[in-house]
Amino acid sequence: MSARRPWPCWLLPALLCGGAGGYVVVSSVSWPLPEAGAAADELHSSSTEEALPALLEEAGGLWKQSYPASAYREDAALGPGPAARRPGQGQGAAPSRMFSYRREAGAAPGRAGTARFLARHNTWGFVATRAARGKIQGMPYGNCLLLSDGPINNSTGIPFFYVTPKDNTVTDLLKNPMASLTLPEADGNFCRKNLIDPEDPRCARLTLTGQMVTVPPEEVEFAKQAMFSRHPVVRKWPRSYEWFFMKMNIEHIWLQNWYGEVSPIAVEEYLKAVPNKG
Repeated sequence: MSARRPWPCWLLPALLCGGAGGYVVVSSVSWPLPEAGAAADELHSSSTEEALPALLEEAGGLWKQSYPASAYREDAALGPGPAARRPGQGQGAAPSRMFSYRREAGAAPGRAGTARFLARHNTWGFVATRAARGKIQGMPYGNCLLLSDGPINNSTGIPFFYVTPKDNTVTDLLKNPMASLTLPEADGNFCRKNLIDPEDPRCARLTLTGQMVTVPPEEVEFAKQAMFSRHPVVRKWPRSYEWFFMKMNIEHIWLQNWYGEVSPIAVEEYLKAVPNKG
């Protein structure tokens, strides 16, 4: 019986790259799989190599919960193909957590609408200022603040804040009003529902930069409606903290919602847009 010949060194790259046309490889995600529910029960009860692929391919199984909807719709339409399963091959090895899916066709979603969507639905944001006191004076300082861009039925795109002068961030802003505000899509359910890591560019993030100013008297009532409708609990915060309203006068807007560079958005375009998750 002759010895088995080793595979040519060029064969492995060919196998890896030959069928990858039109696909984007995405690194494994870090969202934990659900600890309870039908999908988790199915996973825990399926411990063999034969059972796991069937669970992933089942219409109501983990595949449907883990991949973008368009991915499994498109794959179903394409069919298994002639080389998908050879006679006698069986189910094969259990799939890894390195996912790939076909890139969506068509034009990119409206960036201004996506930016307004993030401003509308985020309940908090990360504010970066220049420290005004202590050992970190002059250094960057970050803080998470509650915000609202308007009452529930009136989105403006302008972030309003309910703050106290006892907060270091406010102390910084009263000396230097320039700040940046980052609104991550990870605040909502989209990234978790689709098992997209918060650092993945598809989990969008919006950064607004501009001047943080005290809300003028003629806008205070609107600011109250904006903050109290989204965060009713702040009404009960101790009055001894001298709470007041601030807002950001936006000067620059940056959005990242796909692989590649961050996209600038004109302020006028942003303010005219309708909140829409593209």
